[in-house]
Amino acid sequence: MTTSEPRDAQADLDIFAVWETLWSGRWLIIIVAGVFAAISIAYALLATEWYQAEVVVAPVDKRGATGSLGNLGSLASMAGISLGSLGGSAGQEALAVLKSKGYARQFITDEQLMPALFTQAGPFDDRQDVRDAVRIFDDKVRGVEQDRRTGLVTVTMTWTDPARAASWANDFVRKLNDRMREEAIREAERNLSYLNKEIAATSVVAVQQSLGRVVESEMQKMLMARSSDEYAYKVIDAAIQPNRRYSPRRTLIVVIATAIGGFLAAIFVLLRRVYALRA
Repeated sequence: MTTSEPRDAQADLDIFAVWETLWSGRWLIIIVAGVFAAISIAYALLATEWYQAEVVVAPVDKRGATGSLGNLGSLASMAGISLGSLGGSAGQEALAVLKSKGYARQFITDEQLMPALFTQAGPFDDRQDVRDAVRIFDDKVRGVEQDRRTGLVTVTMTWTDPARAASWANDFVRKLNDRMREEAIREAERNLSYLNKEIAATSVVAVQQSLGRVVESEMQKMLMARSSDEYAYKVIDAAIQPNRRYSPRRTLIVVIATAIGGFLAAIFVLLRRVYALRA
């Protein structure tokens, strides 16, 4: 008990000495914190404003088109034909395309975004090409996130113009649906051509009937692709023009900068006191 009391008294004395030192240097701390606050305010007001638009989509379930084929999948595979990705695998394929650099490159080229992307990234360099544009697009503009629980996918576009951000978000999903629908139609047409040749080349009725059911499946896939604009993703919540900036977060910037300035000034005051005591 007698040993703890002196230790507690020493701790109280140390805390009091620290507080006294900080209080004696309060004006320096206030001035430095004020300078940091002024700089952060200037930065926050002059920094480029960015806006973020988002579109929420859900994978389209295509199981209905081929669910009645039973165990014909093995027959189609032997013939070198895919009956199509079903359920979760179809959604994963579409998600992979949304995140891919190849699709980003196609979107940048179709929308002619390279000048705008390079302008925001800094001074233009003659050596820059579409690969640099894709890197900027991934780092600053495009965002794709999937909710593991619901399967919903959120596509975000962040840009300095809120109208363009919303337009790009909606077009990004629409063009993906167009691309995957066209690929599905081409694949179905290719498969149908091959299957019709195989049916004509065989005289076994059972094989003809089985191949005929695969033909029916391919025709259903083609019909689904041609009849629906939302082939891969169904839009749940389309992007609208945001009316609030995404960044810079001015209040947060000022608060953090002021706190950092005050903290650094306090450390300086304490170190100066320690140096003075040792001198």
